[in-house]
Amino acid sequence: MKAFSKNQLQRYPVYLKFFKTLIEEGKKDVSSPFIARELGYSEEQIRKDLQAVSSEPGVPKKGRDLRRLIETLEEFLGYRDSTTAVLIGTGHLGRALLNYPNFADMGLEIVAAFDNDPTVIGEKIAGREVFPVERIENLLPRLNAHIAILTVPASAAQEVASSVIEAGARAIWNFAPVHLNVPTSIVVENVNLASSLAVLSHRLNAELNKE
Repeated sequence: MKAFSKNQLQRYPVYLKFFKTLIEEGKKDVSSPFIARELGYSEEQIRKDLQAVSSEPGVPKKGRDLRRLIETLEEFLGYRDSTTAVLIGTGHLGRALLNYPNFADMGLEIVAAFDNDPTVIGEKIAGREVFPVERIENLLPRLNAHIAILTVPASAAQEVASSVIEAGARAIWNFAPVHLNVPTSIVVENVNLASSLAVLSHRLNAELNKE
């Protein structure tokens, strides 16, 4: 199995969105130089990325077939296979994710939410019922959910992570600003908003200092 870097994997959804925009504009083919100009990546990087997921070479001066590229990327990213998930923590961020309309296009289906706030338990958010966190162990296997999305406070994240793993979750999408100690067999993707903001602020300051 080919190894892909995190940065490389993060570029594929960018390519996919861009290619779908080109299809909407009536284009049929796309070349690496054109992608490089529009997205700001190097031509060599783009060629390596696309060659890593597609066995079909590009045609000189024409590029690659857009529809075939979209099919290849959707299959590679798993967007054509629905993955079931649950969300734990229905605060502002959790509610925003539950109401996000495009997860289905990415092959992700959030089927239920959990919280420890009695005022929200039993509520439906974007059509998903909110259950008490105490029911995770019982409900997760029945929901056949392999992914747990954590939007809980940092102080509660480790306990919740241990609970969902015990209940059978195989992957955690962690929005809590804390490192999770989990078995090596569990896939964890951390979304650290503070780190992302720090990168943004540093790059902004660097640009402003050029002026």
